[in-house]
Amino acid sequence: MTGEFQHTIDTKGRMIMPAKFREELGDKLVATKGLDKCLFIFHVSEWQKLDKQLSELSLSKGRDIQRFFYGGMTECEIDKQGRILIPQNLREYAGLEKDVVVIGLNRRGEIWSKQNWEELNEKYLEDADKVALQMEDLGI
Repeated sequence: MTGEFQHTIDTKGRMIMPAKFREELGDKLVATKGLDKCLFIFHVSEWQKLDKQLSELSLSKGRDIQRFFYGGMTECEIDKQGRILIPQNLREYAGLEKDVVVIGLNRRGEIWSKQNWEELNEKYLEDADKVALQMEDLGI
């Protein structure tokens, strides 16, 4: 999954998934709370890989991470119109009201409120040197 797509959420909490993502995700996906006030979306097989890692964490080290990801996790079916229903608790967490941005980050996607996405991009423009240093630290 790659790219950036502008979409809207209707009053019932439904959103059209980008056609490009639907091809890769199939009939169903997993959505959960993501970092930075967005939602993470995964192909079911990618979620299963993360699930295995999360479930093997010790209680002392992993309980906060497990609560965060499992507490917000839901399976979403893609309907015949290409829409998913985003539960109210996840919409509230990510501040999703009407205008949203869906981005692909290879093995996962993210759903952002348009406002939060624009603010994050402004921050990246202001901190371009910081991003460049992080890339350098990672050997990229």
